[in-house]
Amino acid sequence: MALSPLHGSRLVLLTIALSLGIFMNVLDVSIANVAIPTLAGNLAVSPDNGTWVITSFAVSQAIMLPLTGWLARRFGEVKLFLYSTALFTLTSVFCGLSVNLPMLIFFRVLQGAVSGPMIPLSQSILLANYPESRKGFATALWAMTAVVAPILGPIIGGWITDNYSWPWIFYINVPAGIFSVVFTSITLTGRETPIKKSPIDGVGLFLLIIGVGCLQVLLDKGNDLDWFHSNFIVTLTIISIVSLSFLIIWELTDKNPIIDLTLFFRRNFAIGTLALTFGFMVYFSNVVIFPLWLQTQMGYTATWAGFAAAPVGILPFFLTPFVGLYMGKMDLRLIISIGFAMFAYTSFWQSHFYADVGFIQLIEPRFWQGLGITFFFTPLISIVLSGLPPERIASALGLSNFFRILGGSFGTSVSVTLWDRHEALHHAHLVEHINSFNPIANQTINQLQNLGLEGMKAFDRIVQLITNQAYMIATDDIFWLSGWIFMGLLFMIWFTKPPFLSKAPPGAE
Repeated sequence: MALSPLHGSRLVLLTIALSLGIFMNVLDVSIANVAIPTLAGNLAVSPDNGTWVITSFAVSQAIMLPLTGWLARRFGEVKLFLYSTALFTLTSVFCGLSVNLPMLIFFRVLQGAVSGPMIPLSQSILLANYPESRKGFATALWAMTAVVAPILGPIIGGWITDNYSWPWIFYINVPAGIFSVVFTSITLTGRETPIKKSPIDGVGLFLLIIGVGCLQVLLDKGNDLDWFHSNFIVTLTIISIVSLSFLIIWELTDKNPIIDLTLFFRRNFAIGTLALTFGFMVYFSNVVIFPLWLQTQMGYTATWAGFAAAPVGILPFFLTPFVGLYMGKMDLRLIISIGFAMFAYTSFWQSHFYADVGFIQLIEPRFWQGLGITFFFTPLISIVLSGLPPERIASALGLSNFFRILGGSFGTSVSVTLWDRHEALHHAHLVEHINSFNPIANQTINQLQNLGLEGMKAFDRIVQLITNQAYMIATDDIFWLSGWIFMGLLFMIWFTKPPFLSKAPPGAE
């Protein structure tokens, strides 16, 4: 029998508790990225080794996300969320107390593992406890938290590492975690979901750990190791392809699969998840490349690069709840198309940046890109979940969030590789014009020599200018490509089929 929805202060308190849980979870990823140089220096390791702090978390989280549905059925959604959040808070403390890199990586693996179920379950529990007419609003609140946290992460991380010590990037999770556990437990007393003691799919679990683990490591380390020029990356690729291929076959034929891949037989889930994956792949590639370019080529500090990127979260913060309230009155495909169109427009806008661009000119397209996020994320999640019964929501959210995060990892790795290789290409083209037959090149060299840069110093300065311009053009290339991918997604979303309503149990209102 379905539980009646919550109302009033109890529903508000639950919303705040779940939002804090997901906020600290998502924030933890982006905030740790900023602290890697400081963290590596304090632990006496190289920055390359320090990135394993990120990779270890990402691998274990990626493995656990698809398991959310099976774990929720076996232990109950409420209990699983409470245990995951409590353990996430505890492992955050141990991460901050770590005295060397192996110890920190060990607790990051544990932290990533328990963080996996938190993401889909926070949304699933919200949807289960909101009235049917306000589920869109619940999805919007969740989306607002999930989108704003990565934007604030670099700013908060930069401020903490500049003014305090790196362990505090983990300690700040403690008060939020305690609040989330205590008040989620209070508000959801007696509201546990049905529990089913299904057998453990040992073969599927083994193939999932090996396949997803290798895939996430190769995505995180591929660019650093020059991709397929590295035997390590080639080996990981072969293992992941073989393992994931057998996993798909096994899960589709096993009587008690650990992952519900039959969800992809549903048209809206398959197309919606594909659009969500590619949308976040392109979005996160921009999230990575934009501050990276500002810090390495434009002289911005980590904090100011964060401020330049942050305006993208302003409009979603204020408008996403309204989209959730009123999107049931419009065709969701039209709303999402507006979002993708705005993403494409602002991407093409940013593809015209130049080396002397000012701060205001940088943040203008970032501000309006917030409209893209507002009209893209929340309606798309509703399409992914449309037509699903309540008992399959956790599985669907776990699987769709897995592909969303995997798309972000893939976009990050590929965009950085494309950025570096396009810089090399443009650098080579620009250098071709530096010769004795080019009057502008000769004039520039003479001017530099008149300023006191004699001999090779003048040429060194020219090489610096060329490198800066090459990275600028490469950055514009990334934005230009992003715009065309968003245009393709705009048309793809129309292959989904209305109505986009969830299957509410009888008496849900």
